[in-house]
Amino acid sequence: MSLSVAVQMDPLDSINIAGDSSFALMISAQARGHRLYHYAAEDLNYADGRVWAKAHPVSVQRVAGNHFSFGEPLRLDLGRETDVVLMRQDPPFDLGYITATHLLERIAHETLVVNDPASVRNAPEKIFVLDYPQFMPPTLVTRSLDEARAFLATHGEIVVKPLHGNGGKAIFKVGSDGANLSSLIEVFNTAYREPHMIQAFLPDVAKGDKRIVLIDGVVAGAVNRVPGEGEIRSNLAVGGLAEKAGITAEEAEICAVLGPELKKRGLLFVGIDVIGGKWLTEINVTSPTGIVAIDRFNGTDTCALIWDAIEAKVGRA
Repeated sequence: MSLSVAVQMDPLDSINIAGDSSFALMISAQARGHRLYHYAAEDLNYADGRVWAKAHPVSVQRVAGNHFSFGEPLRLDLGRETDVVLMRQDPPFDLGYITATHLLERIAHETLVVNDPASVRNAPEKIFVLDYPQFMPPTLVTRSLDEARAFLATHGEIVVKPLHGNGGKAIFKVGSDGANLSSLIEVFNTAYREPHMIQAFLPDVAKGDKRIVLIDGVVAGAVNRVPGEGEIRSNLAVGGLAEKAGITAEEAEICAVLGPELKKRGLLFVGIDVIGGKWLTEINVTSPTGIVAIDRFNGTDTCALIWDAIEAKVGRA
């Protein structure tokens, strides 16, 4: 089955091909004979009842500095001329991202969009996770300094982070003395209109923050991400180190609870983050990563599993 696949993502010349999950998916798709197109979210258009993008036919190869080749740009009707759209641009989950989900939702009856755009819009990483408080560390969502102080007094040490941030950016630990908490909340309230997420600090983060990938609700693999020297953040994008990881019994329980709901919502490729083998902190649905590291440690082919699932869904359409 040869598919026409449009990939909505960030500029190809800016990615690290050694670890980029979107690039790995494109390499895998091309190997299967699928036709690839690339466009950015800002290239989306709507006219006369149709959603289209100014897109480039693209071929990819694992050659650093020469990893892609564009054909001439064309007007690509995403409903009539593609079988699959991969929505893979990185957050922030802002109005641009939300608008893209609204536009892609208009073609969902014609073309498989991965992940489902309406479900992506309704399940931002740090909001969707609130549906599962039984697995979360103590959490507060607020803009109030008084509430933040009371939470700190209860839990001793806390972490403050943007509700719609990504990649480990702007995550701060506040100690029991509360030094700089008022300044931090002031800065956050100035920078963001939405509330902020405050959580009890988990010392187990020093042992790593595990990324577990689920495909159509089924666990495909995991990788542990250990913070670098002097860091509390374990994201690979900010210097975290990847290491081989399995799944604990408590993590398996989390996945068993989440899996059916992810499948129901059309969230085919999802990465959840778990600390200490039991604390669920995020459910990543916008542009999850980690599959390259998982496959490197385990000798698996997660991209193949993703494309198997996509092809099965297109075949049933």
